[in-house]
Amino acid sequence: MFKSLVTDIFFDLDHTLWDFEKNSALTFQKILHGNSVRIELEDFLEVYIPINFKFWKYYREGKISKDELRFQRLKITFDTLEYAISNELIHILSDQYIENLSSFNHLIPNTTAVLDYLKPNYKLHIITNGFQEIQDKKLQSSKIHYYFDHIINSEMAGVKKPNPKIFELALSKANVLPHKSLMIGDSLEADILGARAVGIHTLHFNANNEPEHEYCDMIHDLSEIKLYL
Repeated sequence: MFKSLVTDIFFDLDHTLWDFEKNSALTFQKILHGNSVRIELEDFLEVYIPINFKFWKYYREGKISKDELRFQRLKITFDTLEYAISNELIHILSDQYIENLSSFNHLIPNTTAVLDYLKPNYKLHIITNGFQEIQDKKLQSSKIHYYFDHIINSEMAGVKKPNPKIFELALSKANVLPHKSLMIGDSLEADILGARAVGIHTLHFNANNEPEHEYCDMIHDLSEIKLYL
């Protein structure tokens, strides 16, 4: 479908190539145990995951700062669980989470196979809302950094997906026109609608069991990318 049109492919990182949920769970398992926080990991994650999702939305919309995101998502989780914990320990856990997250390197199934398939024929890039210091480490530790020509993050752009400016920066860095580009990501709002707003082709990797939509085709396994390219 895109084979004769596209020269450059932009990927989201978290939830699209890098297995955020698995790596995040392993990180929390390590730091909660290491700080003697006596909460079952499953109970913690059940509360934390939707709170984190909500706070990342606030962060994308510019409603909270990076520091507020990192602290409040944990504080509200512990408050919801009615677990007594000091603000000092929350700050320690927040810092340790960032320090340890990129040390785990699980990828979404079929990531390397698809990147190997695409690399000979396309220029590959990353557009991510994640924090630069962490995203770079994730790419290095999971050994996929060398696939990508350009890594564009929200701190570099000064805005977050779906703001068109981050996609325009990515196109400029890659020196490619929108109609020759394809964005592949898991977020309808941030990746698909954001890229479409500047004329980039899109393919939705439905990692979150989102409902069907008419904006673009949807895949459920990265190996399906080979059907389009």
